[in-house]
Amino acid sequence: MGKLIKNHWARLIILTAAAYQVAAAIEGFFWPKIFWDFLTKNLDGAVKPVPILQIINLLFGIWMFAWEWPLPLLAGTALHRSIEARLVVLPLTALAAALLYQATNPAIYYLIGLGVYFWAYSEGEVVVAQPWSVPRRPRLAKV
Repeated sequence: MGKLIKNHWARLIILTAAAYQVAAAIEGFFWPKIFWDFLTKNLDGAVKPVPILQIINLLFGIWMFAWEWPLPLLAGTALHRSIEARLVVLPLTALAAALLYQATNPAIYYLIGLGVYFWAYSEGEVVVAQPWSVPRRPRLAKV
C-alpha cells in the first residue's frame, strides 16, 4: 500500500463539487431559490429577477473545475501549485454555493475538500507542476 496523497484526494472532491455546482447554477436559472428564504425574503433579489447568484455560482464552478483539472494554461503555474491560494478561494466558493438552494451539497463538498487541503498543507505536501503525478524524491549523491 502506498501513502495517501491528500492533495490528489482533495482535488477529486473539489472536482466533484465544481461539476455539481455548475449543474446547480444552471438549474437555478430555471427554478430560482435562495437557500435561506425560510428565514428572510430579503435575499430573494440575488436570484430573481436578475440571476446574480446563479451567475456567480456558474463562474465559481467553472473556475474551480478549470483550476483543479487543470487547464493547460494553468498547469504548472504558481497559482496551480499553490495550496495556500486554494485555502483562500475555497471558503468564498463554498459561501456562494451555500446561498443558492440547489447548491447546498457542493458547499458541503467544498468544505470537506477545504479540510483535506488544510490537512495536506499542514503535513507539508506540495502540488507538483505536472498534474496527477507524484513528487520526485531527491537523489542521493554516490560517494
